[in-house]
Amino acid sequence: MSTSSFSAAHRIYVKSLYKRSLTNALDWTVRRDLWRAQAMEIRAEFERNRNVHDPRALAVILEKAEADLAAKKHPDPYICE
Repeated sequence: MSTSSFSAAHRIYVKSLYKRSLTNALDWTVRRDLWRAQAMEIRAEFERNRNVHDPRALAVILEKAEADLAAKKHPDPYICE
């Protein structure tokens, strides 16, 4: 079992933020071949912050990521049914 200093709720929140970032990028770029490069950039950004353990620094990073996501949100997202 992992001895992470963060709760399960925190991990779920970060996974949700990651998935929302990917989905938003796909809303802007429907072609998967072009989207893949953006997805790799998003993953690299999350990986850069993977080893941040200071709660205050992490709060700033997550707040910035949420603000970036809100600023880049597509006005008419692609909806799959």
